[in-house]
Amino acid sequence: MRIFISTGEVSGDLQGSLLIAALKRQAAAASLELEIVALGGEKMLEAGATLLGNTSSIGSMGILESLPYILPTLKVQRQAIAYLKQNPPDLVVLIDYMGPNLGIGTYLQQHLPQVPIVYYIAPQEWVWAVNVRNTARIVSFTDKLLAIFPEEARYFREKGAKVSWVGHPLVDRIQNAPSRQEARAKLEITPEQTAIALLPASRRQELKYLLPVIFQAAQTVQAKLPEVHFWIPLSLEIYRQPIEQAIERYGLRATVVSNQQKEVFAAADFAITKSGTVNLELALLNVPQVVVYRLNPITVWIARKILKGSIPFASPPNLVVMKPIVPEFLQEQATPENITQAVMELLLNPERIQQTLADYTQMRQCLGEVGVCDRAAQEILQILPNNS
Repeated sequence: MRIFISTGEVSGDLQGSLLIAALKRQAAAASLELEIVALGGEKMLEAGATLLGNTSSIGSMGILESLPYILPTLKVQRQAIAYLKQNPPDLVVLIDYMGPNLGIGTYLQQHLPQVPIVYYIAPQEWVWAVNVRNTARIVSFTDKLLAIFPEEARYFREKGAKVSWVGHPLVDRIQNAPSRQEARAKLEITPEQTAIALLPASRRQELKYLLPVIFQAAQTVQAKLPEVHFWIPLSLEIYRQPIEQAIERYGLRATVVSNQQKEVFAAADFAITKSGTVNLELALLNVPQVVVYRLNPITVWIARKILKGSIPFASPPNLVVMKPIVPEFLQEQATPENITQAVMELLLNPERIQQTLADYTQMRQCLGEVGVCDRAAQEILQILPNNS
């Protein structure tokens, strides 16, 4: 049986790889032979997919920010559609990656209607709710939507989709995270050292808009806390050089690591981070954090004035429980002063830390039980034509 999986960016590649591993486990248990072809990245390749195109660095947030990626995205989308035309799969799984996946889903609906489509981790329309046309398209071509958030399941069910809530895949991922002691020993962090994870970028635009404010805040925190050391796990190796140059420019005591994100998260006392999936991973590992996000000011103006968009929260931990359990600073609020103040307040106030950990416990209950990826894989395999 051939399954085609389509996703983009660093987080999509991670989620895709976890799903592929689960599909292979479930297929083996059911004596099914699977071939997985994909748009994704290195992690999905390692998990056993044949890649038609590498999409882990094609991606952006925002209107203007996405302009440089229009041509590479269209190219990858065309490659995928040409492949699907020649080699219709038995089933298609779309993971997030809204623009390209809307195109692929619509093409399949029109030209290969017999191929079932599963949307796993739908685009966050349920948060923005700016463009109901996109929601309608997703609902129209999706045979089954596997939701990872309860709110997402409710939203798409109300819009007419056939939905199963499977829980959040990071619940599985942190099961094999190292303990704090193991992680600190591996990274050679001494007991008296305060380890702060800095997560400035998984997209190129974030190097421009987020890295300077995060590093300026880190510079001030370092001046106030001499025992601090910063750890920066790379999301993509191509960011090493700009990040190392910035460390030098801001005079930070910082270590850049590759393929050790789990260790850094498990070892960290705190994190200053961009908004994204990493916020949930940090929350599941009980790391207090401050979340920052900035886009091109023109994008923000368009979103506010023309699209009338407003979002309750940006970071997943706050979205899960719809309350501000981690401080987040967006756009004009994302200043080095605001970030520094929030970091110092949290780091030096045991009561605030206890409150954060209690909120994290509440949040964790909304993410489902362990076994998310296997539940998702079972749902997908049940839809395969010869299994239903």
